Order: sequence, then structure tokens, then C-alpha cells
Amino acid sequence: MASAAPSLRCRQIEEADLESVASLLAQGFPTRNRQFWLGAFAELRRHAVPPGLPRYGYMLDSNGRAVGAVLLICTLVRADGGDAPRCNLSSWYVDPAFRAFAPMLVSRALRPKDVTFINVSPARHTWPILEAQGFSRICDGAFFAIPLLNGWFGGSKIKVLDGRQKPQVSFEARDQEILSEHAAHGCITFWCATAERAYPFVFRRRFVRGFVPYAQLIYCSDVTDFVRCVGPLGWALARRGLPFVMIDANAPIPDLAGWYSPGMPKYFKGPQRPRLGDIAYTEYGVLGV
Repeated sequence: MASAAPSLRCRQIEEADLESVASLLAQGFPTRNRQFWLGAFAELRRHAVPPGLPRYGYMLDSNGRAVGAVLLICTLVRADGGDAPRCNLSSWYVDPAFRAFAPMLVSRALRPKDVTFINVSPARHTWPILEAQGFSRICDGAFFAIPLLNGWFGGSKIKVLDGRQKPQVSFEARDQEILSEHAAHGCITFWCATAERAYPFVFRRRFVRGFVPYAQLIYCSDVTDFVRCVGPLGWALARRGLPFVMIDANAPIPDLAGWYSPGMPKYFKGPQRPRLGDIAYTEYGVLGV
């Protein structure tokens, strides 16, 4: 990409840049130190990336020093009966002295038109910016379910299995891959098996204000599957100290005990609108952000 200034250029992040980018992101996100970002790069290093898309993302390079960066987690996902590229825009930061060049970084990242881009954790002050860039909302908020309030009765014909196991009933091979890969990234994964088929679930342990634990739903085939399996899932999560589950939503979810909280939107831009219940291969599932 042509430089906006003789000493500044926008380019892909390469292996040799990781130390510099980690230091930059530690500056931009003070609650996560440099070692966290080096660990994040280790996760991205072993993640399968579609051809032609970056492994780590893009950076603003000023005389060999990272002064801006946006991480991308690029994956092939199922869409309309085939595979389509999707990239999670994550951890965007530009040194204050170079903020005027931030649009260059974003423009380069969003260049491919056949890719669906998603932003799952936008800061409130960036919502108008994202909408001006052509992003639309996937959801407006989240529903916080209390599965045990639904799970005292029923569900006896559903068996919860570790997601790394192979169910003895029908299941989607791609779902097994998603569960295996997210388990390797530190997520909690389950199959909920009936006599006919197995339903996949991926969760990430998170905390409210740093000390109240809950499970964030990262992936399921359909949110109605969570409602169907809520009792057995609730007990399996409770045994891991996770009494609440956060699910992306636009309103309260019928037949689930809990409460809806607006003001936590997620955004997308591109040809494929992501469905609720699928934020697999994002910063939550892969990096634990």
C-alpha cells in the first residue's frame, strides 16, 4: 500500500513484528500485558487461515516500529451450503501520535469484498464509526440465562458428553472440528446427545467485574438447541462453577429463565450475515479476550 508519509506504511504483520506489536498492544490495552499478546500470537500461529488472508492482521510501520495494529482472525465458515471466509476484527489500536493514519489501517483490513468482517467487542464510542463504515448490527445485546431454573425437570433423555469425544449417534463432522479446535484454545466444549443425534456447544469461562463467573456461549448449531438442552447443560456448567450463560440476543429468549441486557451490540460487514449463536473463531473463542 502506498505510504501516506515517507516513513509510514501499512502492511501485514509478519513473524518478525510480533515482539513490537505485542508491546504496542500492551500499551493500548493496559489490562493485558505483553506476555498475553505473545500468547495470543501463539494461538493465531496454529490457526488455519484461508488462502490470501493474513495470519495475524495488519500494522502501521514507522521505520520498522509498530505504531498501529489491527488483529484479524480469519476462518472459513459454513454459509449457504458451502464455505465462506470470515474475519474477526480484534484489538485495534494506533499510537496517539499516528491517529490521523488510523483510517489507512482499517481501509487495508476491510479491502476484500468477498469476506464477511465481524466486530464482537466494539467500544461504545466506536459504534457510530462502524456504522459509518457500512457495518450492521448482528445483535443489540445479550440474554443472561440461569439454566438451573429450567433444569430441575426433563432432559433425562439427553446425555452430555465431553466435546473431545466422538458421539455414537449422528453428528456433523464440521461441528466435531469446531469443538476440538476450541477445546485446544481453552474453551469448554460439549455434545448433547439424544437417541437420534448430537448437538455441539462451545462456551468460554468469563467473569463479571473480575470475580462473578459465567459461561459465554461461543457456538451452537442454533440457539433453539440450547433451549432444548438447557437442563443437562445447566447441570454440566454448574459443576464447573458456572451458574449463568450469556447468549447473544435481540430480546428475551422464550422458555429460558434469566434477563435480557441491551447495549452490547456486535457488528458485521460483508456478504454473509452471521447468525446468533455463532461467534466461533473470534477473539473470545481463540484468544480468550
